[in-house]
Amino acid sequence: MKRILTIQDISCLGKCSVTVALPVISAMGVETVILPTAVLSTHTMFKNFTVKDLTDQLLPIVNHWKSENVQFDAIYTGYLGSAEEIEIAKTIFDMFKTDDTLIFIDPVMADNGKLYPAFDMEYARLNAGLCGKADIIVPNITEAAFMTGMEYKTEYEESYIKEMLDKLAALGSKVVVLTGVSLSEGKTGVYGLNTETGEHFIYQNDRVDASYHGTGDIFASVAVGALTRGLSMDKAFALAADYTADTIRATLKNPAEPWYGVDFETTIPQLVTRLSIDLANAIDE
Repeated sequence: MKRILTIQDISCLGKCSVTVALPVISAMGVETVILPTAVLSTHTMFKNFTVKDLTDQLLPIVNHWKSENVQFDAIYTGYLGSAEEIEIAKTIFDMFKTDDTLIFIDPVMADNGKLYPAFDMEYARLNAGLCGKADIIVPNITEAAFMTGMEYKTEYEESYIKEMLDKLAALGSKVVVLTGVSLSEGKTGVYGLNTETGEHFIYQNDRVDASYHGTGDIFASVAVGALTRGLSMDKAFALAADYTADTIRATLKNPAEPWYGVDFETTIPQLVTRLSIDLANAIDE
């Protein structure tokens, strides 16, 4: 069985970060090892949440794993709360990276044109440096703007996206994928660049007029799980985009509509079925 290490916080209530990554990737048939950077009572959209920082535990944990000859098929980072955690992530990459290990980074730090309150431009610079050690990065347009120095735009042409991809590629990762890219009315999706082949790939689906905390974590978790199972780049990101959209639609049907996260638990059977079909089709192709 394939094995993924995910490095991010645990929000005990709120459906994001490890609370999403662990069940979603496991359901895709991949062992999921967690390295929690912190434990929060809830995610940060709640008021008065508690936080227990675990930064000082990260290296002792991975040193133990190293002594046990543990190996990973992929290492996936999400929200990293400090410059120190970014540097530790780099160390972990160096410790466990082999020719067959996928380094997948979701540089979680900003949205809607603004950095999250805990971060500044120095953090964005450090996150850009971390992305340089990745095989695949999946920033949204806001995060990409901060890492490349480009102007953040809500309305843009395809040339803007391609320029942003080129500047992201210059950071050093092999594949760069922008999320939340809308090139026509009512559509949204991903636009990627494989720097080794120079080929672009794009996938658009219908925009769902709703926004929930943690959907980026769902997208990244599905993408890294699908890639680790052997799906091609375009198939993996199409699956991630479709599943995220389907899960938002399912949540809209919930009379309670939990604002703190989406009802991904109800759509996991769809994910497993779609993954099985995609894997079977890949064998036949």
